[in-house]
Amino acid sequence: MKKAEIMLRPEAWVLRLGHRPFRDRRVTTHLALAARALGAKGMLIEGEEDRNVEESVNNITANWGGDFQIRFISSPEKTIQEWKGTGFVVHLTMYGLPFEKYLGPVKQREDKILVVVGGKKVPGIVYSLANLNLAVTGQPHSEISALALFLDRLYEGKEMAIYHKEPKMMVVPSPSGKLVVMKSKHPDKETKRRSEG
Repeated sequence: MKKAEIMLRPEAWVLRLGHRPFRDRRVTTHLALAARALGAKGMLIEGEEDRNVEESVNNITANWGGDFQIRFISSPEKTIQEWKGTGFVVHLTMYGLPFEKYLGPVKQREDKILVVVGGKKVPGIVYSLANLNLAVTGQPHSEISALALFLDRLYEGKEMAIYHKEPKMMVVPSPSGKLVVMKSKHPDKETKRRSEG
């Protein structure tokens, strides 16, 4: 089951603000999984270091392929300022400008984009440091849905055909049940595992 590798441009990274292990572990993990599945190269996490999030996401990457990276940072302001030296910073916030009106020019002129998503209260300086503050909708919603919609529109659906390099597991589309191909260490052997429910 060979697939061609698709190179998505611009290269996107996600900056997750204000991670708190006890409260935010599930949401931060799901942000990373959405980012990985929808074409981002990695996620920077500001807040308390959380090895559980890192291990969960690294295990997914090891089994399902690709080279998605997780890094913890201490200063979002410094990270954003450094990123602006080589790329473009978009902060997703319900208070921003309508993202569909501004996404086209960003896609055409930028090679690297840092997508900033909040957690607890976002510091005011993030709004002033970002190149653009964009709203997926002006209604309350989650950072996961905002990121997913942003990446899908950024890549115009091409991310749906991503092949993650060297997967140990791959889903075989099925009208019923679950069918997963398990890659063997021996290239000529594959096993299929079906489960119900």
